[in-house]
Amino acid sequence: MTHPYFTGSLHPRVLAHRGLSATGEDSTVWENTAAAFAAAHAAGAEYIETDCRVTADGDVVLFHDETLQRLFGDPRPVVAVRTFELAEMLAPHGGLLTVSEALTGFPEIRFNIDVKVDDAAAPIGPLVAPHAHRVLITSFSDTRRRQAVDAALAAGAAIRPATSAGRRTIIALRMLSALRLSPARALQDVDAVQIPERQGPIRVFTPSLVRAAQRAGVEVHVWTVNDPDDMRRLVAAGADGVVTDRADVALKALSQP
Repeated sequence: MTHPYFTGSLHPRVLAHRGLSATGEDSTVWENTAAAFAAAHAAGAEYIETDCRVTADGDVVLFHDETLQRLFGDPRPVVAVRTFELAEMLAPHGGLLTVSEALTGFPEIRFNIDVKVDDAAAPIGPLVAPHAHRVLITSFSDTRRRQAVDAALAAGAAIRPATSAGRRTIIALRMLSALRLSPARALQDVDAVQIPERQGPIRVFTPSLVRAAQRAGVEVHVWTVNDPDDMRRLVAAGADGVVTDRADVALKALSQP
């Protein structure tokens, strides 16, 4: 049965990767901020892909990197920074969001949340529980994503949040599909697989993987795709959606005539 996360929305899916950030070195709108999410919503995106980590205060915030080095030139890990300090640092660049603030501030958006660290798995549960119908939880770690889903159910979620396969499940799917074996057991309680087209020399997005996943009722999303010709090519090859930095471009490229 299709999870409510996917019902009543456009297909193919366009997942705005960390929102929609302005381009150029002088941009004041950075990824995973309130302004980036607002821009994606204004462009027509129904889905936003984002990432969560835990601050020194134990707050689950939307931030991709392990440290502040790339964005601020500050080597401290996010877990060592107080929430108010991170909020002050991001204020000129679009504004910090906690998971709770994102879910309440953007009630029409369906969120794809990548749980980056083990410490976020348990506390994210109660935050997403009231919104489980419009949240997909993912992680490179299958154990971590399962812990987050279990935490949401334990917190009283009316339904299981949607979930996307971790690395081990994707490897199993790739191997089983190549051997023409059923991946149904590996994909139990999985609603999507989100994969790159290639991982180094290995082609991950293959016709056999797409067929096997979709026969099991699982969607296939490809990341991170920013060229409109590539978007159309992948969808024509069976992809159910793309994760993209250019949601505005993707919505136009994949719109139905």
